[in-house]
Amino acid sequence: MAITDRTLAIAVASLGIGLAVLGLKFLAWYLTGSIALYSDALESIVNVVTSIAALIAVRLAQRPADAALQYGYHKAEYFSAVLVGVMIIVAAILILREAYFGFIAPELPEAGVQGIAVSVVATIINLVWAIVLRRHGHRVRSPALEADAKHLMTDVVSTFGVLVGLALVYATGLAILDSVLAALVALNILWSGWAVIRESVGGLMDVALPPETQKTIREVISQNADGAIEAHDIRTRQAGKLTFIDFHLVVPGAMTVEAAHTICDCIEAKLREAVKDVQITIHVEPENKAKHAGIVVV
Repeated sequence: MAITDRTLAIAVASLGIGLAVLGLKFLAWYLTGSIALYSDALESIVNVVTSIAALIAVRLAQRPADAALQYGYHKAEYFSAVLVGVMIIVAAILILREAYFGFIAPELPEAGVQGIAVSVVATIINLVWAIVLRRHGHRVRSPALEADAKHLMTDVVSTFGVLVGLALVYATGLAILDSVLAALVALNILWSGWAVIRESVGGLMDVALPPETQKTIREVISQNADGAIEAHDIRTRQAGKLTFIDFHLVVPGAMTVEAAHTICDCIEAKLREAVKDVQITIHVEPENKAKHAGIVVV
């Protein structure tokens, strides 16, 4: 199966798993009446919404460039990731609302063993699937799948905390601890939502590649531009799984177009070996355009 087809299949599976986990968590809440488990179930609604958003984004990002979007649809996944972050924050606000009412009128949850058992099953499913999503999302550089994986892992951590806390609730008989747990879950979710939005906005704003990747790019250009004088104004950005690199290459004024083109071909070939899914633009300039502040060819 091709990577793009596998990515789409994983996005579809993520939606199905999200629906199954949602059902299990609401069952756990129904059995116990716990506000903390209700907050956990609300977060699973967000999981389903974000899975739908990821599915749409992954499908859209696979579309080839056309006359309207000549650089492709790769940034669609960033919009999905931003939506994930917003939905996470909305869920946190809803949970805080329920926690507030719980503080006012605390009630001890019921049917603890059954509810906790159901929640444990849902958590194990989420944990396994989050690992699958994270590995595949990282391999194909899919912001939508990686954001979905991060949210699922946050869900796993928060659910684990809820389950430990509920055990304390039953052990101590302090019903108000249920609301305290719900509030802590909400704060954890808020932090997760902010992190997802921050990373996605960075992609939409064309943030440069990490310093280590930029260093590799500069080394490749320097070592594979024999015949050129320097390279300057190097710019990089990420759009979904695609990496964009553009720079100016200064060559001797008497060099033929064919010779300059050969140098560019050599640089591009080596950059494609060093950086996956890359699009490269090189602007060739004569030596009087040298800035003496870029990469000196070695």
